[in-house]
Amino acid sequence: MKRHEQAHRSYSRMSRVSELVREILGDTLERLDDERLELVTITHVHVDPDLRHATVAFSRLGHGEDEAKEALADHRVKLQAAIARQARLKRTPELRFEVDSVINTGARIEQLLREEHDRND
Repeated sequence: MKRHEQAHRSYSRMSRVSELVREILGDTLERLDDERLELVTITHVHVDPDLRHATVAFSRLGHGEDEAKEALADHRVKLQAAIARQARLKRTPELRFEVDSVINTGARIEQLLREEHDRND
C-alpha cells in the first residue's frame, strides 16, 4: 500500500471514530438530568490517532458556556463510560471540553455587519 493511501485511510478511520464519539456524547447528554447542559450541542470531536485524548467542541444557545463546560467536566467520567460501552475501541479517550468559537465568531461578525448596515441607512 502506498504511503498516501495509508494516510487517507487512517484519516477516514479517525473521522469515523470522531463522529461516533460525537454521536454517543450527544445521545448521552440528552439523558443527563442537569440544567446546566440544556441547549448544549456537541459540534465537533477530534480524537487523537492514539485514542488517548479527545477534544470535544460544544456550543450553547444563549449564554452560560462556562457553566456548561463545568457541567461537562463534572459528567466526564459518565460520558467516557458511555463511549467505552458503546464503541469498540482499543482504549477510551480522555475527554477535554472547549467552547466552539466558530459560532461565537459568526455571531460577532453578523452583529458588526448589522451595525455597519444601520450606520449606512
